[in-house]
Amino acid sequence: MSSPDPQVRAARNRSAPSGARGPVVAVTGAATGVGALLTERLAASEEVKQVVAIDERRGECDAAQWHILDVRDPAIAEKLRGADVVVHLALDLDLGSDAAARTAYNVRGTQTVLTAAAAAGVHRVVLCTSAMVYGALEDNELPLSEDAELRATAEATGVGDLLEIERLARRAPRAHPGLNVTVVRPAVLVGGTDTALTRYFESPRLLVVAGSRPAWQFCHVEDLVGALEYAVLEKVDGELAVGCDGWLEQEEVEELSGIRRMELPSAVALGAAARLHRIGLTPSPAGDLAYTMYPWVVSGSRLHDAGWRPQWTNEEVLAELLEEVSGRHTVVGRRLGRKDATAAGAAGATVALLGAAAVVRRARKARRR
Repeated sequence: MSSPDPQVRAARNRSAPSGARGPVVAVTGAATGVGALLTERLAASEEVKQVVAIDERRGECDAAQWHILDVRDPAIAEKLRGADVVVHLALDLDLGSDAAARTAYNVRGTQTVLTAAAAAGVHRVVLCTSAMVYGALEDNELPLSEDAELRATAEATGVGDLLEIERLARRAPRAHPGLNVTVVRPAVLVGGTDTALTRYFESPRLLVVAGSRPAWQFCHVEDLVGALEYAVLEKVDGELAVGCDGWLEQEEVEELSGIRRMELPSAVALGAAARLHRIGLTPSPAGDLAYTMYPWVVSGSRLHDAGWRPQWTNEEVLAELLEEVSGRHTVVGRRLGRKDATAAGAAGATVALLGAAAVVRRARKARRR
């Protein structure tokens, strides 16, 4: 698609390599994380004409054309003019963020990007949510197809935002005819990430809820970037799930990691986790536990049918994750200093969980007196 603005079109042509073909691609959240990796990859691709990078600060990719602004700023529409595809990766999923502020940023940002893309004449927007939107449920099929119902609730960190983004994605083509939306849903993302699920492996013991049936599937950020590139180049479209092939049972995870389990009854684990989060002792709500209890493994069949293959196995990604978190100490989602971690002792997460729950009970009793 050519920009209707001759000056913008001329600037694009000057910055593009001689004889380059392919789409002009805009990436939001381009300075860090997955956005930075994708920007570098697309800028180096002979199949991409030009990369427009958008973030609140400039990143390190000199081959991209940078625009510094907040994705909630309606002025982004002008920055997208001349782009064929927009990949929206400017999301806040930080465990330490205020929940209300995080939702306002994520939802408003996605709304603005979709509206701006349509106004600028962009024909495709690629959004990235998570396979968590399928929900972690005892009766989930192994694996889930891309078309499986989204049965998640808003009880886990950031999942409410992701479900709202999914709703916006479904509505956008009806509100803006001619705009196509592709949604990419990665499994447990590993590679410079910090989530409630990666922190699970920072505990001295792996908390297992009695009667649960965990199944672990990972997605390395490099594989996610490859899947996003497929979507950008329109080698595949629609709703895409991405992850390593297959999955690991809890027993396999424990054997590979060398971390022993500590098993708790469901009522104790969920009840204590909810109380600890409510009083601000832990960043993770009780809903996060469901994703360590029940399967939410995805097949990734659409990407496979298009010729994409993951470069990483679940075993390899788990090994990298364990190396990344080495030396970190987390109890029920809360990072501890070395002194606190030593005090937690061998029982780790369970001792802290039950001990903190006891503190809550004592505090309540004291208030009643």
